[in-house]
Amino acid sequence: MVLPSVCVEARPSRAESTPTPAPIPTQTAAGDAPIPALPPIPLAPEVKGSRPRSNPAVLAPAARELPAGLRDLSAPDPLALPIRPSQVRIRELRPLGLADVETLVEVNNPQLKAIASQVEQAQSALRAQIALWYPTIQLNANNLPTYSGGEQFSSAFTGTGQPAGNTITSIWRMQAVLQASWGLINPTRTPQIAEARDLFEQAKNQYLIGLRDLRLQAALAFFDLQVSDETVRIGQESVRSSLVSLRDAKARFQAGVATKLEVLEAETQLARDQQVLTQGLADQATARRTLAALLDLPQDITPTSKEPSRVVGTWLPSLQESIIAAYAFREELDNVLLDISIANSRANTALGASQPFLNIAYSLTGGRTRGFQFSNPGTSGVNFSNESWSVDNTVGLNFNWTLFDGGAARANYRRQKQVAEQNTYQFAQQRDSIRNDVERSFYELEKNNRNITTTSREVISTRESLRLARLRFQAGVTTQREVVDTQRDLTQAEVRWSTAISDYNKALAQLRRFTGLDQIGLCQRPDLPATSPRTAGSADIPVEPQPLVPACRAGSPTGPASLPPGS
Repeated sequence: MVLPSVCVEARPSRAESTPTPAPIPTQTAAGDAPIPALPPIPLAPEVKGSRPRSNPAVLAPAARELPAGLRDLSAPDPLALPIRPSQVRIRELRPLGLADVETLVEVNNPQLKAIASQVEQAQSALRAQIALWYPTIQLNANNLPTYSGGEQFSSAFTGTGQPAGNTITSIWRMQAVLQASWGLINPTRTPQIAEARDLFEQAKNQYLIGLRDLRLQAALAFFDLQVSDETVRIGQESVRSSLVSLRDAKARFQAGVATKLEVLEAETQLARDQQVLTQGLADQATARRTLAALLDLPQDITPTSKEPSRVVGTWLPSLQESIIAAYAFREELDNVLLDISIANSRANTALGASQPFLNIAYSLTGGRTRGFQFSNPGTSGVNFSNESWSVDNTVGLNFNWTLFDGGAARANYRRQKQVAEQNTYQFAQQRDSIRNDVERSFYELEKNNRNITTTSREVISTRESLRLARLRFQAGVTTQREVVDTQRDLTQAEVRWSTAISDYNKALAQLRRFTGLDQIGLCQRPDLPATSPRTAGSADIPVEPQPLVPACRAGSPTGPASLPPGS
């Protein structure tokens, strides 16, 4: 999802050319001024047309090729199948930004390519139906050539009293038939072409829908990767902070000014923070491979995020403007209208099956025969090279009219009309679903906007509380419990803050997908230091990887109390 550097004005709706009825004044009680009523809501066929056409201009076209820096990330062959572990071993971690992700998903994703192929299939089907307006010409040559040869004996007598004897056949035949037919009157031709044209428009709309959904999926997957990166960072900082607390607790315990309980509390918090880090690493690996599968990257490359998690921008249109824009730009509504038109075309096709058909037909038949067939080889005067040829021309009109079919055509007509009526209710359902999607994303955006503010204040306050708690603990004023509780609060606050930013960006991406608008006020990037702030005293403490112990040997908390080695 590429966000523009400036706010773009909303694209004109396809409904702007439709005049809006003037307001109708409403009668009120005597002495009151009439209150102008709202104009009646127009019907969708009046706004979009009964057979709306796909408009690719409402959406930026998909990228066709990768830029120079991403060409080595082109998708592998669709039928490629690794057979050795070395072929799926990750050899490179490639940092990508949101713009790179959108470009890669548009060029590489196989689902979008499959939808584009369906558009071409629908176009070919339309061309096949348009061919009904043209004559058909067929050439049939079954005998090209054929040879008949053989000998037959009969003891019977002919009509002249002579014995039939042997009959010898040796004939070469060649024959071809040229046929032409043209439907002068075909009641099913026009509705069949109309149905194919509507299916073609539906396929083009489905491509636009798939492109919008794919861009949204890429953006959501990228934001999931960012929040997993933040979880890993928070987990690492928490583990460092817990190591500082454990080091201080052990030092005070060895000095005799703290109890074993404080050491155990520090170790408990360290284990909790290590769980946060472990979960973050697992989510990070999963998010990376999920994004790699969506982008259809080479088998040995895993994407990473080169952009930190931050608020993308501010949604400028109001809720009402967003809803109206969604009604104007969503191809799902156009597809339902096309479903109505397709059902009406099929109804006309069913009705036309019982109407008269008139075709003009022409046939040209030509043949040639060479050879002989005779009885009694000893008979004189036999011609062993008989040759004959023939040419026939036939032209005429073929008339076909089903006078009675038991009411099947009329029943099929009514059924398709009922399907069209059913689709009108589906239009209402789709319309309500579109508004619900916009409103839900809009409210989620507002909620997460407030959550970003509150969680950021929470992070700042708990970070300062942790600093003060450490100073109080080092001065012997408080216990390790206060430090542990405050540190846990800080970890949870930072996770909530990171999640709020990710959810906000997701809601923003969903609004762009649901409305087709790009009216976003970009946030000014903050001037951040090169390194993230860390808890005092934790800068020099490394976070060492923990060995993976098999689960059956990891121990049970219900067994005897024991501490990890080195505690």
